[in-house]
Amino acid sequence: MIVIAAIVIGAALGWHRAGKLGGDTRDRIQYAAVHAIALAAVGVLATVVIDRSV
Repeated sequence: MIVIAAIVIGAALGWHRAGKLGGDTRDRIQYAAVHAIALAAVGVLATVVIDRSV
C-alpha cells in the first residue's frame, strides 16, 4: 500500500515540477514517471523496513 501511494504522490510531484519549469506534456510525463519510480523505490524500502521491524 505504501508503494502505491508513493507512485501516485511521485507522479503528481513530477507533473507539478515539470509544469513549474515550463515543460510541455512530454516533459511532464517524463518527470512524472521518473519521480514515480524514485518514490516507488523508497516505498519498497520503507515497506521492507517496516515488515522486518514488526
